[in-house]
Amino acid sequence: MKISCPHMGHLHYMLEDLFERLDVEYVKPPVSTTKTLTIGAKHSPEFACLPLKINVGNFIEALDMGADTLIMAGGHGPCRFGYYGIVEERILRDLGYEFDFIMLEPFNDGKRDFYKTFKRLSPGLTIPRLYKILKASFAKGRAFDYVHKRSLQVRAYEVNRGDTTRALRQAEQLMALAYTPEEIEEAGREALALIDAVEQDPDRDVMKVAIVGEFFLLLEPFSNFGLEEILGHMGVYLERTVWVTDWIAPNRENKVYGFPKNFVEEKAEPYLSHNVGGEGRETIGGIVLMAERGFDGALQLLPFGCMPENIATSIIPKVQRDHDIPVLTLAFDEQTGRAGLVTRVEAFMDLLAARRGSRLALAGAAAATDKI
Repeated sequence: MKISCPHMGHLHYMLEDLFERLDVEYVKPPVSTTKTLTIGAKHSPEFACLPLKINVGNFIEALDMGADTLIMAGGHGPCRFGYYGIVEERILRDLGYEFDFIMLEPFNDGKRDFYKTFKRLSPGLTIPRLYKILKASFAKGRAFDYVHKRSLQVRAYEVNRGDTTRALRQAEQLMALAYTPEEIEEAGREALALIDAVEQDPDRDVMKVAIVGEFFLLLEPFSNFGLEEILGHMGVYLERTVWVTDWIAPNRENKVYGFPKNFVEEKAEPYLSHNVGGEGRETIGGIVLMAERGFDGALQLLPFGCMPENIATSIIPKVQRDHDIPVLTLAFDEQTGRAGLVTRVEAFMDLLAARRGSRLALAGAAAATDKI
């Protein structure tokens, strides 16, 4: 069996670890590129979301590399993500590929079915052994999340452009080699130390911006043109609302993000009180939360045509007025260009800088008035 799965940020590090422990050969697709998207868009419905088209491209490249088993996460609810696997499988079979296709449904939808899926991959697998394997691989994935989160904060203060990215690559290589729980824990500490060792200017006045929106656009750098690195090099301190292990974890405690799902949804309650699928409520709640924490602005990323995020987009103007926080919405499809994206983001950052300048001027005037 040669199994493969689409790319999504640094998820592949966790998958490589997981399938090694299951003694299953993992075929990692090539890093997503324009070629990947071109292949996927060619064979996908035009109205399909950008993530589905990238997924199809990943699968085709993996099959051409010799993969014979494909695995895709399942789901349910208003979001079309729950249909991704069904549509992707049909596209690939219509193209003449032969393979086994496995839908991995959410853990909370049925624990026994979840276990059976893994037993299909590794006959003889027991529930205690599966638990031990998942715990170890998940710990590795979470370590990657924490290190990436730290890099988003440090990059805004780096003295030499690119040092944080170089340190991050070293940290990834270090953590990829860790295997035992003790090694993973130690590698995580060393990786964070590498990021913190980047020469920084702590006195730099940085802009604080939140990134909210649809999970794939937030997690997969190719889908958003490496927007986090672009912003970091502009001197922007970033926090985002979705992380790989937070998204996977069934308890939704959001340990990496730092705010549990139910807490974020409570923040959204006055504006959106019911589930609309995807990250709709989390987007609204995240903007409210970041405004309360004093962030200068927020970016909402979504695939063009994403229903849950479009609902959130229609609500955002009221959230902006009520909480005095600017939000820039960026929709992506295969026609989106990097140059246009950067221009829009630069203009938004200029707006935030001017707004902050006005606020400082007003604060100074108020202080002077108090002294009279």
